[in-house]
Amino acid sequence: MAKDLIEWDPENEEQWESGGKKTAFRNLWISIPSLLCGFAVWLYWGVITVQMLNLGFAFEKAELFSLMAIAGLSGATLRIPSTFFIRLAGGRNTIFFTTALLMIPAVGAGIALQDRDTPLWIFQILALLSGFGGGNFASSMSNISFFFPKKMQGLSLGLNAGLGNFGVTTMQILVPLAMTMGIFGGTSMILKNTSGTLIGKIPAGTETFIHNAGFIWLIFLIPLAFAGWFGMNNIRAEHVSPKISAAPVAFSQISIMLLIGFITAIAGLWLMLPESANGSGFGISKWLVLPAVIAATVMLLKMIPGETGQSLKRQYKIFKHPHTWVMTVIYTMTFGSFIGFSAAFPLAIKVIFGFQHTMVDGEMTHNIANANGPSALMFAWMGPFIGALIRPVGGWIADKVGGALVTQIISIVMVASALGVAYFMKEAYSSATPEEFFVPFFILFLILFTATGLGNGSTFRTIAMVFDKEQTGPVLGWTSAVAAYGAFIIPKVFGEQIKATTPEIALYGFAAFYAVCVILNWWFYLRPGAEHKNP
Repeated sequence: MAKDLIEWDPENEEQWESGGKKTAFRNLWISIPSLLCGFAVWLYWGVITVQMLNLGFAFEKAELFSLMAIAGLSGATLRIPSTFFIRLAGGRNTIFFTTALLMIPAVGAGIALQDRDTPLWIFQILALLSGFGGGNFASSMSNISFFFPKKMQGLSLGLNAGLGNFGVTTMQILVPLAMTMGIFGGTSMILKNTSGTLIGKIPAGTETFIHNAGFIWLIFLIPLAFAGWFGMNNIRAEHVSPKISAAPVAFSQISIMLLIGFITAIAGLWLMLPESANGSGFGISKWLVLPAVIAATVMLLKMIPGETGQSLKRQYKIFKHPHTWVMTVIYTMTFGSFIGFSAAFPLAIKVIFGFQHTMVDGEMTHNIANANGPSALMFAWMGPFIGALIRPVGGWIADKVGGALVTQIISIVMVASALGVAYFMKEAYSSATPEEFFVPFFILFLILFTATGLGNGSTFRTIAMVFDKEQTGPVLGWTSAVAAYGAFIIPKVFGEQIKATTPEIALYGFAAFYAVCVILNWWFYLRPGAEHKNP
């Protein structure tokens, strides 16, 4: 087991070159695949739901969108407590325990997917538990921020986030392939509609093993848990984690904080979901519920007694820093868009281009399968692939020319590409041959993903330059927590607008938000006289 680091200062050039650099990168190389699996388990519902449609599971399209939304809200809410794990429990303890927790939803999904008659509420619970993977990002980023000097923050955090986010693409490629083979035994199911993988379409009537979507991740999670425990370090330096508890106590502290996140997430979901999806049926607006969920989670965490509460009170100082709130909005534009589009992209392709949209008896119908439609599972992985892969590049460029400048350029690109996607989405959803509009829709969406990746890397640089060493980690965790609600909001908005037959409205709304971020970023970081000029 790697020793705890009592004296740690990556800004000390002598310490860095005499062993600090090696230690930092060892922790980074274990952190990345652990985070990758977290993203995969969190967002695999985007692929699973497409295959559930192809296999004839008896759920409405809106109910399947709700599974992604539940996982999105759960993962985002769990990022709030995860923001504060490192100072409280230490990096090694946190990464080991949170990686091990991912095995619970993975095994559960593998079991539940073996039966078409599994009720919706079981899938909803599993989607909720998948939020473990979403929460892990906040603690992972906070942890890695303490290992590297400021001059390398853009690159190191970009590598951790970018290659970690690669879990979305890895999942979108691996899960469809794993479904074609009886790797873990179990009874196969027969496709009722054409499916697809990276290498081509799979015709109706073919055997598929959908339960592998869950079981496949155990191959990676088990060795990664061991690697985290024996290869990573806790940092006990004053500015990081001076009072780490023994491992069993640290695990219990993490568990209590995660439980609070689950309670507030469940309450929020119950208020928003319709009765048909096991909600209250009150139909309370998500724009009211989400701020309430965030506020309740922060408040309840602060009420935890003892050392946990004291540590949180110290870390809560970030909320008094005005740039915490500015960067929360800007980071939401980049990462919130990336993660939300990653979750919604496969099913959006399936619903918009996989069906003909024709007039029948004076009404537009959207239920006739389109034989010429593109396979969602063949194309959906490309957007997250580009967005994740280019993230370290965004961080590296930002280290050279300044984070705010890069963010400004990509924000303008995001406005333009979102408006373009909206136009072609509208045309496709009113056409009997929607495949004619797929190529420009797809290219513009890839540009949108590229911009989110570059901008995500540049915001890491800005945060590292604006905040001191003690605050950088918690701020990275907090901003990522709020931004992660994109994984809930975007699929939810897509689902609502598709049901209303106006999917383009969703993109118009996102474009308007990006325009606000253009103004915000210029005012605080690029205008003459800005307190932090192009950090």
